[in-house]
Amino acid sequence: MRTLMLCLLGYFAILSQAHAILNIDIVGGKEEGGQPIAVVPFKLRVGTQQPNQNIANIVSNNLYRSGRFATMPSHQLLEQPYKSTQISYSRWQAAGMPHLVIGRIAGGVVRGYTVEFELIDVYKRQRLIGFRYNATTENLRQVAHQISNEIYQALTGKRGIFTTQIVYVTLQRRGKQNQYHLYLADADGANPRLMLRSSEPIFSPSWSPDKRHLAYVTYDRFNSEKRMVVYIQEIRTGRRVRVSAQPGMNTAPAWSPDGTRLALTLSRDGNPEIYIIEVYDHALTRLTHDPAIDTEPDWAPDGKSLVFTSDRSGQPQIYRMSTSGRSVQRLTFQGSYNARPRYSPDGTQLALLHGNHQRYQIAVLNLKTKHLKTLTQNTLDESPSFAPNGSMIIYSTGSELAAVSIDGRVHQRLATSMNEEVREPAWSPFYQK
Repeated sequence: MRTLMLCLLGYFAILSQAHAILNIDIVGGKEEGGQPIAVVPFKLRVGTQQPNQNIANIVSNNLYRSGRFATMPSHQLLEQPYKSTQISYSRWQAAGMPHLVIGRIAGGVVRGYTVEFELIDVYKRQRLIGFRYNATTENLRQVAHQISNEIYQALTGKRGIFTTQIVYVTLQRRGKQNQYHLYLADADGANPRLMLRSSEPIFSPSWSPDKRHLAYVTYDRFNSEKRMVVYIQEIRTGRRVRVSAQPGMNTAPAWSPDGTRLALTLSRDGNPEIYIIEVYDHALTRLTHDPAIDTEPDWAPDGKSLVFTSDRSGQPQIYRMSTSGRSVQRLTFQGSYNARPRYSPDGTQLALLHGNHQRYQIAVLNLKTKHLKTLTQNTLDESPSFAPNGSMIIYSTGSELAAVSIDGRVHQRLATSMNEEVREPAWSPFYQK
């Protein structure tokens, strides 16, 4: 099976700063009917030191890239108020602009900044929301993301994803010696941190539900033998623990919703099967017993079932079973290839790879209606991963990352500013306090 052939890697763990920043562009299919909104440059109070981040620009870019908003370019702004009393409501109404974001910044590098913003309903001539934040130079960008979240939720009713993160793998080709890196970054590609460096491929990163750990696959050397192993690494400290080093394959780890177990694929008995391993004592439970290849498990959000890929029907298709391994049910019937299933956060849909053995595209399967909808038109898509609010799917395509809205209307391209190939993305869950 194609996804199983990506299972070669080595390791060298490191926690440091890096510069493989992702650039994100809307490349087509901008959602029609996006809500118009204008984000006015935030006013610097007298005596305020120039901050190192353009808050208004970050907020405007976040809202635009979500696909839900049509942001007014800064050069087209009718005026630049920073208080509601300065707004010429009639001018904005005549221009068809229903919402404004205005703000103020005070303070400086030494004593810190105070950032205030207001979301204004132009037609009602009233403030919808307004908040004040204390910030340092180091977290000004996070404040901008939090402001974006507040605006997004106020106008859509859904939780914003701008303070979430992604992990991804890059490949630098250096003659015969390739270099692979595992990065963690903000959802907009900024603030990358290098979590793992290797001269061999890295793949299958998986977030713990509390966002504090990553599970991934690597090779360790046992005497003269290289063996595939699964590690769990703490994001804050870089400390890692080897949780599975069985003979044969140890791959495709997926966290249970409560964070106490991993579902994974092992071939310790000669055939790839789905197992559950306890995170703390590494106890194993085998779930599948079939001569076919069973792999790529993912947990339902309620923790009561798993989906996985199997070729037991003669071709790769998606199946569901209980966490005891019983009640196995085939879910996909359209097309000769359906693999890499990933649950939506609400458990109603699956993101998956759909196509044939020459073309792989991102699709979503509605688990209630069984309707399968293809979202992309590429040929080599891989590794779909839902945003934690279910609005977008990030995936790899060729040598880049991309994202698509769940309705297929908004497409984004994500590439590094360096000469690197990018792959294996995984979107973090929301932060849990």
